[in-house]
Formats: sequence, structure tokens, C-alpha cells
Amino acid sequence: MFSMLFRKIFGTQNDRELKKYVKRVKGINELEKQYENMGDDELKSAFNALRDEVRAGKSENLVLNEVFAIVREASKRVLKMRHFDVQLIGGMVLNDGRIAEMKTGEGKTLVATLPVVLNAMSGKGVHVVTVNDYLAKRDATQMGELYNFLGLSVGVILSGQHDDDARKEAYNADITYGTNSEFGFDYLRDNMKFDLNDKVQRKHNFVIVDEVDSILIDEARTPLIISGPTNRTLDGYVKANEVAKKLTRGEAADPAVPNSKPTGDFVVDEKNRTILITEQGINKAEELFGVENLYNLENAILSHHLDQALKAHNLFEKDVHYVVRGHEVVIVDEFTGRLSEGRRFSEGLHQALEAKEGVKIQEESQTLADTTYQNYFRMYKKLAGMTGTAQTEATEFSQIYKLDVISIPTNLPIKRLDQNDLIYKTQNEKFKAVIDEIKKANQKGQPVLVGTASIERSELLHSMLVKAGIAHSVLNAKNHEKEAQIIAQAGKKGAVTIATNMAGRGVDIRIDDEVRALGGLYIIGTERHESRRIDNQLRGRAGRQGDPGVSRFYLSLEDNLLRIFGADRIKSIMDRLGIDEGESIESKLVTRAVENAQKKVENLHFEARKHLLEYDDVANEQRKTIYKYRDELLDKEYDMSEKIAQNRAEYVAMLLENAEIFSGGLKDDFDIKNLVSIIENDCAEHIDESELIGLEYAELASKIDEILTSRYETKMSIVNPAQKRDVEKVLYLQVLDNAWREHLYQMDILKTGIGLRGYNQKDPLTEYKKESYNLFMELVNRVKTESVKMLSILRLKSKEEAEAERARELMQEEQESILTNTSEKKVPRNAPCPCGSGKKYKECHGKSGPKKGVFA
Repeated sequence: MFSMLFRKIFGTQNDRELKKYVKRVKGINELEKQYENMGDDELKSAFNALRDEVRAGKSENLVLNEVFAIVREASKRVLKMRHFDVQLIGGMVLNDGRIAEMKTGEGKTLVATLPVVLNAMSGKGVHVVTVNDYLAKRDATQMGELYNFLGLSVGVILSGQHDDDARKEAYNADITYGTNSEFGFDYLRDNMKFDLNDKVQRKHNFVIVDEVDSILIDEARTPLIISGPTNRTLDGYVKANEVAKKLTRGEAADPAVPNSKPTGDFVVDEKNRTILITEQGINKAEELFGVENLYNLENAILSHHLDQALKAHNLFEKDVHYVVRGHEVVIVDEFTGRLSEGRRFSEGLHQALEAKEGVKIQEESQTLADTTYQNYFRMYKKLAGMTGTAQTEATEFSQIYKLDVISIPTNLPIKRLDQNDLIYKTQNEKFKAVIDEIKKANQKGQPVLVGTASIERSELLHSMLVKAGIAHSVLNAKNHEKEAQIIAQAGKKGAVTIATNMAGRGVDIRIDDEVRALGGLYIIGTERHESRRIDNQLRGRAGRQGDPGVSRFYLSLEDNLLRIFGADRIKSIMDRLGIDEGESIESKLVTRAVENAQKKVENLHFEARKHLLEYDDVANEQRKTIYKYRDELLDKEYDMSEKIAQNRAEYVAMLLENAEIFSGGLKDDFDIKNLVSIIENDCAEHIDESELIGLEYAELASKIDEILTSRYETKMSIVNPAQKRDVEKVLYLQVLDNAWREHLYQMDILKTGIGLRGYNQKDPLTEYKKESYNLFMELVNRVKTESVKMLSILRLKSKEEAEAERARELMQEEQESILTNTSEKKVPRNAPCPCGSGKKYKECHGKSGPKKGVFA
């Protein structure tokens, strides 16, 4: 009650923040005349003077008014666009490291130019992240004219660009555009390089994420992974697929019935997207696999394959979660409807889907490097974002990214009419009503944009519209290359466009005066999405910049969201009202029930992302430690010799422990023979026992260290200090990288099974932290010991030896070349042999009998 009264008197927190920005807008507007009166050269000089001040240490915030006013003036001259006052507010929100929520059509691309220019003045680099290559290239090109006018350089990172030099040049520009996955993968690839100069990225200074909800919320559920093959057999997936098809789906136990048990071989929990195999199912699976105990350690891989096969058949639908293109399974991004090229489901799920669809099963991969989008973007000194829909996820943005969401009013009042949902009993009734509504709008010429939640539904609508004789365009994951041009035409008179999950974000749908007179763009949603944001995005495509528009959602009790989360309550309302076939209900009560169902699912997804991040936070601390250490090793000033000496001392202590020689023990009891054997096996170094017999523990450790050091330094003396450092560095990095990859594999295995600790009344996350720490300490020790072993085993050739060997190789190659060239010609038996031996041909390579080499 008090909070409501407080808001009425003082306004909401959002209102109070906006008032602060509005005051500053007045100051920017007062400068407009001053810069309008300047010529181009004068304007550029004014900007350069401010840039010099910033590079000399002046805070960007102190020159914000002047810079925003200059950018606005430059935009008027170069782009023929003047920033509205609300766009200036959006620019200030972004500059403060916040999320600017601005409705579709409010010009977010232009808004970004203000903080981009301001933060690029320091020369430390600004990244602008877009949802696809098309938008990255478009925005870099269009806005690049403005940046270039002000003397700032622009680069763009595209997915097909594999030239590291070109990428490095793009990152070295003042402003760099690209997609989230390209930025993330470049970060991982940089931390696999063997030379600091080969890295393409600079420090992570300031980033603006466009469509921030899509990138930092929706796509954050899938980690970024660089993989390599595991060389494991794939037969298990085929067998598990066959077993899964023979198991019968049952129903969960009824909590209202005492001692109730689940039926069938397995139960599907659609809410939590999990599968529970019943006792009956386990027995049946064991019989089909031909094993006694499916959950024995030696059969763990079979139970894992079966779990994934059951998920593939019961939780993942073709043309909804994935498509089969050619002979491969390609993921469909559930939020954008786009194909996720190059991405694969992890933990064997992708292989299970390949087995289900009967396409070639690709080898399971092992993680070589990974991170999450959350942890990648949290590395930036300043993070900001913009989108049309963020308030519904404000809690997550705050908790995970420490980002506030500021809702910015539209430049012109919104005239779109958002109608209540219409709910039908069945999908057939719903789609028939949708087609009838499209016909009505189409007959008068009003453009219609129809939103679907899956490719399957979009293709059903497509076939129904074909039967009805209504011309239309379809935009889904199967033809997303054309999405920009398809969506741009959606506002034309008479246009009918079907779009899956509102792919085509970032492209404005413009309408003309004739369409305005017809009521503007008509948005029809054929299903409520699990996330309210996706529905709001669809609605937001109509009514840009004060345009008229209409929106309505058509639902049925058979829709997934209502079926799983809210159908019973709504069905009882429909039954009480006596709704006949083909009739619908329109009620605020029902609309609220639908929204509550959406909130439940949003909360489940938030918990899933939070869960992923909690585990990755553990790995991230280790990742940062390893990557920081790699950078130290790559630094030319790093003292490798001191590090190797430290490692050798620790290795010697471990050697003695392995030989069961301990401090305080009697020297006569030391097993020197065993110790010498271990050193020879580990380091390929033979030490005479007589050198070690009779020494106390400390003397023994010192002596072994002295011998290994002396022999190592003698061996390395044939190369100069710089070469020695390079050899040590490369070898050490190889050991570190191999150990890190093995560690990631162990962490994957640990994460897969850690949930089972919950059944033993232990917190899985606490257990994961403890176990992963132990694994990391093993990694550190392994790097130290393996590096000493590798450097000991290493054998270098002197310059003379290398030259002699190369001379022998060249002579051999020359002889073989001569013999090859002459082998097809008849050589006289008494002529000198062409091999250069000095013998007659008949006594050398011309001898009768079995031949060798080129004459064989």
C-alpha cells in the first residue's frame, strides 16, 4: 500500500531515472545551433579537440553533451537523420552501462551511434553485437559513413571470414561490429594461440549488445564450445535408438492416489523436459541390451545413450527443435526460428537425433575450449544493451549481469490496438478461424503478419493458405537467408507473411498512407510462446512511430503451453460457459491465466540458465587462471628458466615420494635402484647408482636436481638463449593445453553425473566445487611434472648434425630422382650405374633377381 502511494507521489524508479536524463537532453539541445553554424571541417576539428582531451585523461562523461550534439549534427549531414530527444535519452542510458528498452521502429541502430562515438574516442575499442551477419554488415556499412566522417575507423567480423589478419584489423578499428558467437569464438581461439601477436582481439573495453534479450537471455542457455573428436565408437547410439523405440511410454504416479506407481517403461516430464525410466523399463532395457545391470559402472555409457535416445524420441520434434537438411541434423533456435549452423547438442543428444532420423552419425566431440555468453560478456569493462522487450526479464538482467533496464517512451504515442486473446477448444478450430480472419483482412488489402511458434505450424498454415488461394510469403529457419527482404515487404498492401518466432528482428516494417487508412499492419499470433517477450516482439512489429495497427492471438486448449501448464482451469471455464465447436471465448481472466502459465515457464528457463551459470562460474575461475598463465608464458619478458627450475625441484620431491624415499628415513633403507629406474623411465636419463648411494634425503634431492639441471643445460647449450626460450615455451604450452583439454573432459564427466549426489542428501553444486578444485590441483601438478619430463626427453641436434643430416637427405633425394628418371630408359649393362656408386650397372642396380627401391 505504502509503495503504491509512494509511486503516485514521486513516480516509479523508471520515471525518476528518465527525469535525470531529460534535464541533460536540454543541455544537448542548447548546443545544436552552435554546431549547425559550423562547416564540415570546423565540426570535425571541434570533435578532434574533444577526442584529444579524452585521450589525455578527461572523463567521457564531461564531454557527453558536446559529443552527442556533434554526432547528431554529423548524422543530419551524412545520414540525413536527426536524433529525436528520446534517442538522446537512449544513448545516455547505453553510455551508463544499462539496457535501453525502446519499442520497435524507434531507431535503436541510430541511438547506438551516440555512445559508440563517445566511447570510441579513447582508442580502446568499442564492440557492437548484432544477432546475425546481415545486420552486422548492414549497420557497419550504413553507420560507418557517420563514423568515417568523424575520423573513426570501422571493422566488421563475419562468420565466413577465416583470415586472422583481416579479423585482427577489424578488431583494431575504433568500432567493431559482429555477432555474439563470432566475438565469443574469437576469444576462445585467441586463448589457444602460441604467439601473442597471433591474437586477433584486444582488451574487452565497451560493448553494446543489440537485441540484448535474444543474446544474453535466450542464447545464453547454450554454452560456446570448440570441440575435437573423441575417437569413441558410435555403435551404442544405434543400439540405444532401437531399444528406445521398443519401450512403452506411460503415465506418472498420481499424487492424489496413495501408493500410486508410474505406468509403462518410462514417463515424460514435459514441464522439466526430463525422462524417468520405471523399474519395468529398466528390466526390459537390460533384456534388450543383454546386460545384467544397466547401471553398473561398465554399462554407464549404455544407460546414458538410452536416456538421450528417449529424449530424442519424446522431447525433440523434427521441424520444431531441429530440421534434417541433406544428411545432417541442424538445430533450430527456439527463440528466433533460425538455423543454428555449426552448433550441435552436447552430451550425445545430437548423435541420438542422428540415429533417430537415420542419417550418418557424426563422431562425438570432446571440449577443447568453452565458455558461456554470460561469462564472456561480463569480461567487458562496460556492458550495455538495447531491445524492444526487456522488462519481463529485468530481474535476470540485474542478478546475472548487474544491468538495469530503463524503459524509454516512444517518440510518438502508440496507436496499435492490442485485442484480447481468442481461445478455441481444438487446433483445427483455431486455424480455421485464423484463415477466415486472414481472408477478411486480405480482401480489403490490409497487410497481415502471422506469427507461428514452429516450422511445422508455419508449413501447416502455408498449405491452408495455398488451398484458400491467398498469396503469401513464408519466413522460417528453412529460408532465413531471405528474411530481411521478406520482412521488409510485410507492410505492403495485401501482403500476407508467415514468420516463425519473429525471425527478421532488426528490420523495420514500413507502411504507406493507403495501408494506414486500412488500419495498419495486422498482427496475428497463432500460439502463445513460452516467453512473453517473444509475443511482445511479434506485437511490436505493428504501430512503429505512431502508425496504426492491430494485434490478436488465437489459442487452443491443444497448444503446448496451455496443454502442459493451464488447460484444466481454462477448459472448466469453457465447459461452464457451454462453448460449442467453432466458437471461442474472449476473456481477460483467461488471458491472465495464459500469462501466469508463461511466467511459470519463464521462471523454469531462468533457473536453468542460472544453474548453467553457477556451474560455469566454477569453471570460469579456472579458465581465467589458465588463460592468464598462458598470456604470461607468451610474454617475451617471462622468465622460463626460473619456472622450469621451480618445477624441476617439485618434480624431484615427487620422484622421491614415488620411490618411497621420505624425509627422516634411514639412508641405508633408500631403494636407490628403484629411484634410478624411475628417473630413466620418466626422463630417459641414466644416473649411476654410485652417485646417489649414502646420501641423506636433502642431499639426495639436491644431487638429482643438480644432475638433471646440468645435463639439461648442456643439452640446450647448442642453441642460443632466444631459441632455448622459444623451445621451452612451445613445449610448455603444448603440455599445458593438453592437460587443460583433459581437464575439461574430466569436468564434463563430473558435471554429467554430479546430480546423482542429491539422492545422497548432498548439494550437487557444493560437491562439484569440491571435486573440480581437486581436479584443478591435479591439472597444476600434471603440468609441472609433464613439462619437466618432456624437456628432459627432448633431444636437440647441433647445427653441424642438422646440416649433415640435411645433406644426406638431399643426396638421397638426388639419387632417387636420377634413378626415377632413368628407370624407364634401357641402361647398358657395362655402363656406370646412374645411382653414383661407381660400379657398373650390371653389378649394382642392374643385377638380376629381386629388386629393391625404385626398381622394385
